[in-house]
Amino acid sequence: MKRSIKQSEELIPQGPFDSTLHFLRRPYDFVSTVCSRTGGNMFETRLLLRRTVCLRGEAAAEMFYDKARMSRDGAMPEPVRATLTGKGGVQGLDGERHLRRKEMFVSLLTQERVEALGEKFEKMWLAQLPAWTRESQVIFYEALHPILAEAVCDWAGVPLPAEERIKRTRDLVLLFDRAAALGLGHFRARRARSRSEAWLARVIKDARDRRLVPPAESALAVIAAHRDEDGALLSPRIAAVELLNVLRPTVATSVYITLLAHALHSFPDVAPTPASDRSELGRFVQEVRRFYPFFPAVAARSRKDFRWRNVRFPAGRRFLLDLHATNTDPHLWNEPEIVNPDRFRKEDFSAFALIPQGGGDVSKNHRCPGETVVLEVMERALRMLLCEMEYRLPPQDLRIDRSRMPALPGSKIILEDIRRSERSLKET
Repeated sequence: MKRSIKQSEELIPQGPFDSTLHFLRRPYDFVSTVCSRTGGNMFETRLLLRRTVCLRGEAAAEMFYDKARMSRDGAMPEPVRATLTGKGGVQGLDGERHLRRKEMFVSLLTQERVEALGEKFEKMWLAQLPAWTRESQVIFYEALHPILAEAVCDWAGVPLPAEERIKRTRDLVLLFDRAAALGLGHFRARRARSRSEAWLARVIKDARDRRLVPPAESALAVIAAHRDEDGALLSPRIAAVELLNVLRPTVATSVYITLLAHALHSFPDVAPTPASDRSELGRFVQEVRRFYPFFPAVAARSRKDFRWRNVRFPAGRRFLLDLHATNTDPHLWNEPEIVNPDRFRKEDFSAFALIPQGGGDVSKNHRCPGETVVLEVMERALRMLLCEMEYRLPPQDLRIDRSRMPALPGSKIILEDIRRSERSLKET
């Protein structure tokens, strides 16, 4: 393995000259594979021809989320900002601007409000269940999208007329499901980003002009009225980006719910049952988030020259932290290749060990404030699968396709013979 000679202290291993294609082909395994070859948790390569330090592990995560060392401004590759995150949103901010914008999201996600979103999601799932029972087959991943989209739009105060539901939902899905696709798929995600921002910019303007009066506690009302540290309202486009940062991740929870169904089928010996209490459901949800790949990595760039692990890094160097490799690091987790929900009963873990949605403190670092929404919705979905419905999985391709982002079973989980649970019907 070639080694870099640019550092002034220890050398760090050098990966392929440009790893863009390697990363896109195996996004969840690229960093771990190279680290295994080099025998460490860090190496340097190029992504889109830009020198990038790739990292994994708890110590690397703690360093990566050190605000004195790292900046998010300009770190995320342009194709990601043009589709998944949008440009000008909270993910790319630093310092006081980031904290001020993050406070806005934290204020939206009180326990009461998160539970309200979960209740809307559950209600819409139950409303859709009779239609599922009439279908010979349901592709579960795709069937979840309209439920989540309608629930979060209603909760956020965003109007979603019946005639627009299909196209708006489709665009929200494209933002995360095709963001990392090559060719036409990526182009479709970019177009979806443009349409979605234009749509929500109009909604923001309507709220500010009082043509639309959303509930005071809703995401639309709060984002439309938000002022940054300079006292100015967000531009309609930036406000639309931030509103999408509420809608898009909620719909993207469909990935995790699909993986929940996969885990229930694949690991029945450790799966919860209809009689399981909330703590058991919560442990299973956490283990699914740890075990399955979701988003592969996050990017930052060094704010200044600094030294870490006897290596001096220059200002402006891009860093890529592998989230999934950290969640499955054998130095952090006992038998990480085994699905074991009880590890969350016995094992203690830090804010930099379980990082499927970022590390550190939600209020201070770039950890996703919507993590509580994901946990709430996943737990309710798990309860629905266990207690509210019965179904059968026919023969299908259940292999997790780790070449796509987000990773999903090849079949996206096909359900047959869906019916309302007798247990649920007795209780109602």
